[in-house]
Amino acid sequence: MVSAAEQMAANTSWSALGKATDLRKRILFTIALLIVYRLGTYIPVPGIDGAELRQFMEDASQGIGGMLSMFTGGALGRMGIFALGIMPYISASIIVQLMTAMVPALEQLKKEGEQGRKKINQYTRYGTVGLATLQSYGLAMSLVSGGLVQADLPVPFFVAACMITLVGGTMFLMWLGEQITARGVGNGISLIIFVGIIAEIPAALAQFFASGRSGAISPAVIVGVLLMVVAVIAFVVFMERSLRKIHIQYPRRQVGMKVYDGGSSHLPVKVNPAGVIPAIFASSLLLLPVTLSTFSGQNSGPVMSTILAYFGPGQPLYLVFFAGMIVFFAYFYTYNVAFKPDDVADNLKNQNGFVPGIRPGKRTAEYLEYVVSRILVLGSAYLAAVCLLPEILRSQFAIPFYFGGTSVLIVVSVVMDTIQQVQSHLLAHQYEGLIEKSQLSGKGRKRARRKGTARR
Repeated sequence: MVSAAEQMAANTSWSALGKATDLRKRILFTIALLIVYRLGTYIPVPGIDGAELRQFMEDASQGIGGMLSMFTGGALGRMGIFALGIMPYISASIIVQLMTAMVPALEQLKKEGEQGRKKINQYTRYGTVGLATLQSYGLAMSLVSGGLVQADLPVPFFVAACMITLVGGTMFLMWLGEQITARGVGNGISLIIFVGIIAEIPAALAQFFASGRSGAISPAVIVGVLLMVVAVIAFVVFMERSLRKIHIQYPRRQVGMKVYDGGSSHLPVKVNPAGVIPAIFASSLLLLPVTLSTFSGQNSGPVMSTILAYFGPGQPLYLVFFAGMIVFFAYFYTYNVAFKPDDVADNLKNQNGFVPGIRPGKRTAEYLEYVVSRILVLGSAYLAAVCLLPEILRSQFAIPFYFGGTSVLIVVSVVMDTIQQVQSHLLAHQYEGLIEKSQLSGKGRKRARRKGTARR
C-alpha cells in the first residue's frame, strides 16, 4: 500500500518546484556556495613553483596523485588553498563519534540535547584544527623536500604561510558545509565532496578515452568498463535502498470504556547501516603512507620503501588489509554509532512496543544484535566488493580513479539523500498549501453563515 506521502512525492513536478519559493532559494544558495568552493580550488598556495608542480602531478596522476586529487576536487593537483579538502573535518567527526561511543562522559554529553550537541561540535572543530595543522605541516615539508618550492623563498616562511593557508582553507570549507546544511539543501559536507568528484570526471574521461585512442587500453576494455560502471551504480542503489523490516507490535490500550487496538509497525534496518564511513576511514588509513611517499620523492627510507612494496595500491596485502578494515569499521561503526541494539530496545520498551515472541528489554536487544550481525555480513561484503573491484581493475588495466568504489558510493549516497530532502521540502510546501486552502475555505463558510444570519 502506497502512503500518502509517497503519492504526493510521485506527483511532484517542475511546476511544483517553481511554486516552492523557499526551496528555490535554498537550491540557489547551495549552488552559490558550491561555486565559491570550486573557485577556491584554483587559488594557489603562495610560494609554489608552478612548472615543477605541473610536471610532478603529470607524473603522479596515473597513481596515487590522481586518487588524492580526486578527493579534493583537483585542489591538491593545483596545490590550491583547499588542497587538504574537507577530509580533516570528516576524520575528526568520525574520531569524535567513536570516542562518544566509548567514553562515558562524552556519551552522557550527547544525551543532554542541544547543549550537548553544540559541545560535541565544538570538540569536532578543535579536532579538525589539530588534524589540519598536522597534515598541512607534513604536506609543506613534503613540498620542500620534493623541490616544488620557489628557490628564492626561505623555507620557514613558506612552511608557515603554507600551514596557515591550508588550515584556513579547511576551516572555511567546514563553515561552507555548515551553512549549506543549515540554509541550503542536502548535507553540506557531503555535497562538497560530491562536487569535487563530479568536477574531475570530464578530465578523467578525456584521459581514459585518450588512452584508448593511443592503444594503451583496448576498445573492448573501454566498453566493458563503462558497462561495469553502470552495473555497479545500479547495484549500489539497490543495496542502499535495501531494508530488513523487523515487525513491532504495540499492546491494546483502554480509554474509558473503549478498547483500542495497539496496532503494529516495522523497524527498518538498512543492509548497510554505516553508509560510506567504513570505506572512507579505511581509505584514509591506507593512503597515509602512500601520501607521504608521493611527496617525499626519493627521500623515502628503507622502512617506507618496504611498506610500500607490500601495501601499495593493487598489492595483495593492500587488498586484504583494505577489505579487513572495511568489514571491521562496518561492524564497529554500526554497533557504536549508527545502530545501538541496547538503545533501540530501551526506546521500544519505553513506547510499550515489542517484537512478537521476544521479551522486551535485554532479550529484545539480543535479538536485534543477532539480526543486525547477520545483516552486516551481507552489508560489509557488499562494501568490500564495491571498493575492491575498482582497485583490482585499476592495478591491472590502469583505470582512472573516478571509477573507484569509494567515489561511486559517495556520489550515489549524496544524490539519493539530496533528492530525498528536495522531496521532503516539496511535501512540506504542498501540506502548507493544503492547510492554507482549508483555512481559507473555513473562513469563507464562516462569512457565508454571517451573511445568512444577517439576512434573516
